[in-house]
Amino acid sequence: MTDLWSLPDFDGHEAVTHVSDPTSGLRAIIAMHSTHLGPAAGGSRFWHYARGEDALTDALRLSRGMSYKNAMAGLPLGGGKAVILADDNRTKTPAMLAAFGRAVEMLGGRYVTAEDVGIGVADMQAVRRETRHVAGLPVAEGAVGGDPGPHTSLGVFLGIKAAVRRALGKDSLNGLHIAMQGAGSVASGVARRAAQEGARLTIADVDAAKAAALAQEVGGQVGDPATILATEADVISPNALGAILEDQSIAALRAPIVAGGANNQLARPEHGPALMARGILYAPDYVINAGGIINVSTEYLQDGDADVVRSRIEGIPDRLEAIWSESVASGRDPATVADGMARKLIGRG
Repeated sequence: MTDLWSLPDFDGHEAVTHVSDPTSGLRAIIAMHSTHLGPAAGGSRFWHYARGEDALTDALRLSRGMSYKNAMAGLPLGGGKAVILADDNRTKTPAMLAAFGRAVEMLGGRYVTAEDVGIGVADMQAVRRETRHVAGLPVAEGAVGGDPGPHTSLGVFLGIKAAVRRALGKDSLNGLHIAMQGAGSVASGVARRAAQEGARLTIADVDAAKAAALAQEVGGQVGDPATILATEADVISPNALGAILEDQSIAALRAPIVAGGANNQLARPEHGPALMARGILYAPDYVINAGGIINVSTEYLQDGDADVVRSRIEGIPDRLEAIWSESVASGRDPATVADGMARKLIGRG
């Protein structure tokens, strides 16, 4: 059996906890990549994995991404992530969420959780009954907290605009074609903002009804999930699951920009240079999609109000510009540049 330390996605993770609660049926993995800057923060993902090994890989990759994301956003937080393994029927019960909350509490504040794919605000309320180390809870209108999705969407939208300025020399999305992979909460927020600015949208999702509803709302068209990345467009915006930029998909790209909210978009490290070799401007995912964790951090640490959150999110384009400028100066691709910056920030430079 392959040990944890020799797995390709193990990157000096400080702790990886496997959680099992036979009574509720909970099976989960909590991975803490780094606590160099503060408690390991990152959401909980509820997903059906074909194999347990896939869940572990996801937890390792996502937690490392959170270390980089939090560091690059200037937050006093480390990086962690939890994955809750769903069964074939995606069964999720109050008992299961309670057991997960107890597992988080046992870590004594070293890990702070929030929403992610498959986990909503109501789920976090259930987890909160068992642990204090939760963010993304319901709040009054205008207060800091709640669903981090809209904040992620804002950051991704601003990042797309920054990429368009750099690659296309345009200050507006008006008349540009954006092909979006995904129609979830983050993609929906990006699509609405882009449509308001006059962008033309093609939207694809494995849930065809969801894609159709969003396309109708924003005056866009529905694309094929199998070929959306190969759409001829000004911007390809991945906003679903990760590891979608690999040899074949990169070779098929017909857009000068890739910028979206999905985590871990590059299947392997060599795919950052592959994008650059094709002349495609890439917005490193953990930089452009940091809006949600900025809101979560401000809620959990109580170090600002809604205006502070907005101001911090509006700093995302500047961070992307710094990465792209260093990429040009050094000849290294943006993903490699961003990784180097992040690793220095977490003491692993």
